[in-house]
Amino acid sequence: MSVVDDRLTNHEVTVCLDGGAVLGPFNATWSQDNGGDVRELVREYDAYLQGEKQKRYKFHLHDTYTNTVHTLILDFDRISGLYDHVRLRSS
Repeated sequence: MSVVDDRLTNHEVTVCLDGGAVLGPFNATWSQDNGGDVRELVREYDAYLQGEKQKRYKFHLHDTYTNTVHTLILDFDRISGLYDHVRLRSS
């Protein structure tokens, strides 16, 4: 018997730019059914740090708390770090 995990994972994403500027934090929610790009942003940036070329520049972060979408257009060359704070739901 398989268990379907449809719980939300709540992220708070902060983008640190070269020179010390900060964007965010942005609330973003991810689930199996309704995601946005919060996890893809972190994966893409990690791949970039591992030497891969940047493939995407536009990311949509869905905020279910305020029913909004944050659209970030980022050049990874200008980013010094990403901070993804995840609030896990208790079972």
